[in-house]
Amino acid sequence: MSLFSIFATAILPIVAIAAVGFLLGRTRDVDPGPLNTITVYVLAPALVFHSLATTTLGGSTLVRVVAGVAAYVVAMLVFTELVGRLTGESEPLLSALVLVSAFPNSGNYGIPLSEFAFGAVGRSTAVLYLAAQSVLIYTVGVYVASRSGGTAGLRGVKRVLKIPLVYAVAGALFVRWLGVVPPADATAMATLKLVGDSSIPVMLLILGIQLARTDYGAALSRAGKANVLKMVVAPFVGLGVALILGFEDQTVARVFVLECATPAAITPLILLIEFAGGERVGGVSVAEYVSTVVLTTTLVSVPLLTLLIALLDSGMVL
Repeated sequence: MSLFSIFATAILPIVAIAAVGFLLGRTRDVDPGPLNTITVYVLAPALVFHSLATTTLGGSTLVRVVAGVAAYVVAMLVFTELVGRLTGESEPLLSALVLVSAFPNSGNYGIPLSEFAFGAVGRSTAVLYLAAQSVLIYTVGVYVASRSGGTAGLRGVKRVLKIPLVYAVAGALFVRWLGVVPPADATAMATLKLVGDSSIPVMLLILGIQLARTDYGAALSRAGKANVLKMVVAPFVGLGVALILGFEDQTVARVFVLECATPAAITPLILLIEFAGGERVGGVSVAEYVSTVVLTTTLVSVPLLTLLIALLDSGMVL
């Protein structure tokens, strides 16, 4: 499996759409705020509801993947919070470091990458991973983002309860439990799929627009720590979780590790813009910092994930 094939199939579409957003941000005065709100409150809930309602993975696999995602995220949150505090990070960049290190880009990067590397099982597992992670990022992640903006405690939890994605996940699980999921070609499901699928390019456009506003000189000097945590530490944490859980399906286990190893997610950028505003630390805004980490981890991921996929395929890792 060549580096060029992985880049052309999984990474090039992501880079191309983000580049359009970058050019738009450079040539037009575009405010990403309304796009952030639409994504958080409309597009992402539709994506997760449809994905979770239509997945074909078995019950035991579903439980293991969900438990694995929870264990991985909690481990990374605790570890990165500790590293951040020990190295002197202050708010709001401490919360930004925690979010970009703990939450991988399991959606618009991880799903196509997993499908290319492991076929239909790869896509199904990646979608389930995304659904489980989405619950955490729109609960725990929103709380951390709220904390970075000065909102903590009960007020942060109340903000979590206003995020509709939590209810989208609960609704999807409920209709599956009742056995009343509409057919895939039904108007309701086709509409949900259309709306949900649109969240991926919109997120990438937001990333590109934000990158067009980034002061790379200042932000790059702070991005190294997050790159090491996300692209070096996180894959080993994911591997440890997979070995402890003992997935019955080896392909599912390999996809789980691959998802954990994907670069920093775009969603923390959306949440931090939504909740932390334009706060700056040392001349760097939270949005500039997160955008730079997303960019650098995505670039670094090309050779690292190529090597990881080769190791997974060879059976040397799992």
